[in-house]
Amino acid sequence: MASSGDEPGSGSRDRAGTGTEPAPAAEAALLDTAEDFEVLEEEEEDDLSELPPLEDVARPPAPPREDAQPPERGGGDAPGDPQEWLDVLGSGLLRKKTLVPGQGVDTRPQKGQEVTIRLKAMLEDGTVVEEDPALTFTLGDCDVLQALDLCVQLLEMGETALIVSDAKYCYGTQGRSPDIPPNASLTLEVELLAAQDAPDLELLSGKEKVQLANRKRERGNYFYQQADYVLAINSYDIALRIIGSNSKVDFSPDEEAELLDVKVKCLNNLAASQLKLDHYKAALKSCNLVLEHQPENIKALFRKGKVLAQQGEYREAIPILKAALKLEPSNKTIHAELSKLVKKHADQRNVETEMYRKMLGNPSASGTPRKCKDKLPWSIPWKWLFGATAVALGGVALSVVIAARN
Repeated sequence: MASSGDEPGSGSRDRAGTGTEPAPAAEAALLDTAEDFEVLEEEEEDDLSELPPLEDVARPPAPPREDAQPPERGGGDAPGDPQEWLDVLGSGLLRKKTLVPGQGVDTRPQKGQEVTIRLKAMLEDGTVVEEDPALTFTLGDCDVLQALDLCVQLLEMGETALIVSDAKYCYGTQGRSPDIPPNASLTLEVELLAAQDAPDLELLSGKEKVQLANRKRERGNYFYQQADYVLAINSYDIALRIIGSNSKVDFSPDEEAELLDVKVKCLNNLAASQLKLDHYKAALKSCNLVLEHQPENIKALFRKGKVLAQQGEYREAIPILKAALKLEPSNKTIHAELSKLVKKHADQRNVETEMYRKMLGNPSASGTPRKCKDKLPWSIPWKWLFGATAVALGGVALSVVIAARN
């Protein structure tokens, strides 16, 4: 893929499991509209300490709620019954019920492992919107619906469970056209088939690394489209860590070039996501990392200019946007942003000038006529000249008088 294309704003229809179907081959122009710039290009960042944490299963689940029981599928709900509903997050928005018990708690998968599940996803009216007999993903990497990522780690090997999830942990306010409407809750029937350690990144070939990093990047693009910028950053960060990991395998020049291409895309998209969250320092770092590899990357120049402008650094932002415009003279987005910054910079300078005048006790620019200003520098030397002449004449006269008396 070309480094300039593959914006997350042009995603495709996503599956209930992964949400990362391959994007269409046609790629949008590099910078046609303002939204193209807002959308990413794929990026990453190693420091996510400023970001809010992702929701996780860190505390014991609360007792099952009695006021909101999801539809049952056979069996009773007596205490201790294996089919009792479990409120996973304690909010009633994500619940799990065991239909077929598994092989014990010790067989539960761990984060970072690759798991394979059988999945059947249904709307509240029972309409089946997804079936996958063997869906494989990395647990905890947000490769699938958040409802699956949170609940599969609670499944035992061989267990079949029913998961009822609010739209928040599925497809949210946007849904998935055409089969899943906005704000739709889903019922997921899941069976844990297998779990194994993820492949060692050091042993992956260049092609395998590119494919794996691209899958994470495309998932980040999906989250960006859903306006879930925290999860988008998480996916770009994972992709970048894959690319930057040590390797015991030699890569060909073409593979090295592909890895760099994916890295630049991830960094650019990361910067766009960080801008959406007003994380200006992190976004500036991401832009600078892109420019280290590609000093004339238009997206990185544009976003760096925007970051500096958001921080009020108009003097630094304007030349950067001018450099981007020089590379893409016909781009209307850069023209508009540059014109806006030039005006803001002029307004800022006027405010600063007025402030300095007040500080110097000269609030009015027209307080001293120009004619007087021009004469002022010469008035002081003439006064000194006349004074010096008078003193000199007085001294001569005094000398004459003293000499006459002697």
